[in-house]
Amino acid sequence: EEQERLLENRPNQPQNPKVLRIAIIGTPNAGKSTLSNQLLGRKVFPVSRKVHTTRCKAQGVITHEDTQLIILDTPGLTNPLKAKRHKLDEAMLTDPWDSMKHADLVLVLVDVSDHWTRNSLSKEVLKCLSQFPHIPSVLVLNKVDILKKKFVLLEIVTDLTEGIVNGKKLKVKSAFKQDSSSSAKSPLQSTWASPESRAPGSPCQQEKNQAQGGSGLDKSSDVRGAESSPGTEEGQGPKHCGPEDLKDRKGWPHFQEIFMLAALRGEEVDTLKRYLLMQAKPGPWEFHSDVLTSQSPQEICDNIIREKVLEYLPLEVPYGVTQVTEIWEEGECGELFIMQSLLVPRESHKRMLIGRGGKVISRIAQEAGQDLMNAFLCDVCLKLKVEVKS
Repeated sequence: EEQERLLENRPNQPQNPKVLRIAIIGTPNAGKSTLSNQLLGRKVFPVSRKVHTTRCKAQGVITHEDTQLIILDTPGLTNPLKAKRHKLDEAMLTDPWDSMKHADLVLVLVDVSDHWTRNSLSKEVLKCLSQFPHIPSVLVLNKVDILKKKFVLLEIVTDLTEGIVNGKKLKVKSAFKQDSSSSAKSPLQSTWASPESRAPGSPCQQEKNQAQGGSGLDKSSDVRGAESSPGTEEGQGPKHCGPEDLKDRKGWPHFQEIFMLAALRGEEVDTLKRYLLMQAKPGPWEFHSDVLTSQSPQEICDNIIREKVLEYLPLEVPYGVTQVTEIWEEGECGELFIMQSLLVPRESHKRMLIGRGGKVISRIAQEAGQDLMNAFLCDVCLKLKVEVKS
């Protein structure tokens, strides 16, 4: 009831409000929800190692002093064939596009630990960027802590940006004078972008002393030789691209910034957050300052339980589970009693979900209950039943 009241009432407004709407896009399982949760400081979006954990767009709200950041956590960009395989709703295909329409800034998240995909942006991401070329975009390389050979980051950046950042051509002469293996300095202290391409006094330069590396903002970076020089693209804004233009393209030459971080561990997330706060423009707040997410408590509950089901069931099995909330009651002391039925299509799926001696379903209930307590900041008693769909 309190959440509904906060969402329905007109938001409170500071004297000079600022706002920034941020769309986070990327391929499934790149870490979009993990990054969103870290930026928010609380877990309100579901996270799993399986793809398509996020099933619909949801908004997270960060309110800091006179500034409000609205994070549009979207499903991973996918195609109709994969959507059909995972029994995904039509919304999974349209929601990322809808989020782009309302965004002031786009974060393109890339999982650099996946050596199969890290050197090129997916066709779906490129198509999304090319359809909205007027929206500023930022490249965020995630899971850099997993990389053993840090020198590959320069190669990845060059491929994903086509050698151009913030309108300047980048020349990479040499990198990592130290050993290029895992003994090299962590990229979280020695990241790279194009320092000279930023105008003096720009927000990035003002943050330089505070940011202490991690976002490619520090000229004292250990990655040397990343010099910027005017390229033919300088001064030319991004243009709308058709399907033919994207056919052989691997990267996007219109990123304004590059950030490297480890979202799961929260490393360098604050650096990105400070940058986002500085990009906010004057405008009225859309949410009350006490709102953390646009989701209802029931939606948060469903998402967290589904996350655990995805985590503990094999292959395609969890995508066929239907959730039905039977009981949702608040106790006298503010504690929450929730009972939910998990409906599965087959008896074999029921046995898998329950597990030997009820171990699997007990573990799901225990972990989901703990996450719900952290999300709602109250005691939660969660009971789960498993039934075969009639």
